[in-house]
Amino acid sequence: MNIASKHWTETGKLFTFTIKRTTGNPTVYTLGEAAKATGKSKATISKAIKNGRISARKDETGTFHIDPSELHRVYPPTAISEHKETLENTPEKADFDGTIRELQARLEAAHERLSDKETVIADLKEDRDRWRQQATALLADQRPAKGLIARIFGR
Repeated sequence: MNIASKHWTETGKLFTFTIKRTTGNPTVYTLGEAAKATGKSKATISKAIKNGRISARKDETGTFHIDPSELHRVYPPTAISEHKETLENTPEKADFDGTIRELQARLEAAHERLSDKETVIADLKEDRDRWRQQATALLADQRPAKGLIARIFGR
């Protein structure tokens, strides 16, 4: 429902503004609102108005005003428009978008930290293996080999 209001400015000029009320259950639909409420295209609704299947009035700006009962007599309402408010229509959507971006950034940072730690672990394992080989080499018998006679007589 539109409410027109006329006011005088301080300079003495007259201006008019219109307040469009579309909160809650609207008393009338515009063409776009009717299309959303039924899941049909605006062209389909407009064609039904022109053919006389749906009665509607047109205001001075050329906007159709369609009574919901008249519209739903021809086209039943969709379940989404009647019973569900989508996330795009809620004011919390902006909050959710910001939260999602923040959580995605935190997840990406956690993945980077995990990747860095896996790289450090792989480097430490390589170092460990090299040290183990060095320790094994140092523990091997490093005494000079006995001569042939010492080996034969067991000296």
